Amino acid sequence: MAKRVVLAYSGGLDTSVAVRWMIENWGVEVICLA
Repeated sequence: MAKRVVLAYSGGLDTSVAVRWMIENWGVEVICLA
C-alpha cells in the first residue's frame, strides 16, 4: 500500500507538476484539497 500525501492544491501549474512528480518519484498516493 502506497503512502498518502495531502496537498493543498491551488490549481496552478506548479502544484499540477508537483502532484505528478510526487507520484512518479516518491510512489505515493496524492490527495488534493482545493
